[in-house]
Amino acid sequence: MNFDPIDKARPVAEQPLTNAGVDRDSIGVLVREFYARLRGNERLGPIFAREISGNWEPHLEKMTDFWCSVILKSGDYQGRPVPAHLKLKDVTEADFDIWLGIFGETAAELFAPETAAVFLDRAERIAGSLKLAMFLRLPPRLAP
Repeated sequence: MNFDPIDKARPVAEQPLTNAGVDRDSIGVLVREFYARLRGNERLGPIFAREISGNWEPHLEKMTDFWCSVILKSGDYQGRPVPAHLKLKDVTEADFDIWLGIFGETAAELFAPETAAVFLDRAERIAGSLKLAMFLRLPPRLAP
């Protein structure tokens, strides 16, 4: 048997979630319910209201595409989330905890526990990546 340490070190690609009841329609329900709750949140609601005025449907469809790409590996989302979040100057690291709490509660109410756990796991990884992009500041490099 041929053992290649490079192959062992490669991360395994996430697979699409194929659980019964997880499709574009159910993800759309999650997205809409989540954003309804988020808009009512005392801290996050005003931030989103400033960024999305008027018709929310295009944003909700974009987020449905995003989550279908994350969960179903559909390839529907073609956006760039980091630049969109970098422009949000009043968002703090603690806001991600609020976001994750609302998202986790919503997923838990709409899906079976094992399915909700997959949504939350992927949301936590996405939040971690966005926090790194938005808040990580390396110290200036010291001269030799």
